[in-house]
Amino acid sequence: MTATYRLHYAPDNASLVIRLVLEEMGQPYDTVLVDRRARAQDSAAYRALNPGGLIPVLETPDGPLFETAAILLWLADRHGVMAPSAASPARAAFLKWLFFASNTLHADLRMLFYPDKYIGAEPAHQAQLQATLRQRLHQHLTSLERAAADRPAWLGALQPSVLDYYLACQLRWMALYPVDSDRSWFDPAAYPMLQRLCSGLESRPAVVAAQEAEGLGAHPFTNPVHANPPEGSAT
Repeated sequence: MTATYRLHYAPDNASLVIRLVLEEMGQPYDTVLVDRRARAQDSAAYRALNPGGLIPVLETPDGPLFETAAILLWLADRHGVMAPSAASPARAAFLKWLFFASNTLHADLRMLFYPDKYIGAEPAHQAQLQATLRQRLHQHLTSLERAAADRPAWLGALQPSVLDYYLACQLRWMALYPVDSDRSWFDPAAYPMLQRLCSGLESRPAVVAAQEAEGLGAHPFTNPVHANPPEGSAT
């Protein structure tokens, strides 16, 4: 089958969300490993695809796409699956939480993981920022937990949405990163509806395919381990 898409990825980066969704949709795609150790994301070739130098990029028949939520929404609309249609009454609530996941939750995670990029090299300043972010992240997850408790069709339902996979990956990252830091603040049991969402995804063929491609371990969302190998190989 001829690949429709080309995914520029690095293991356990935001590209994992796109891989999972492409697998769930059954869409053929090729992958190109972005070697972060060599700073390939800063190369002229990669910056021509994404001037921000961030991962992922999805090459499509309409040109390269970047920004995780934009790729997810474009795929869902193009293929008519994994999200409420534009005419659906559920569309507004879905969009609200999809962009909350992208613009609020993911943005705060990035600051937590890379505080030096936002507050400088002073350890005390970084620690203060991270403490504030941990409190905010708990508030974000509590809001999502309440939304999931209403059992909308696009959050934790039998058929997963693009938002489900996005949130499951972010919960995975909270349990694993930053490496060698105190992550006792994150208690998955405090968010049972979100844990139910994660558990429901793990047996799906899309997750199994991503596990094998990126070395994610047997339970990538409910009992995550670091990707092995860390930088992976193109598949």
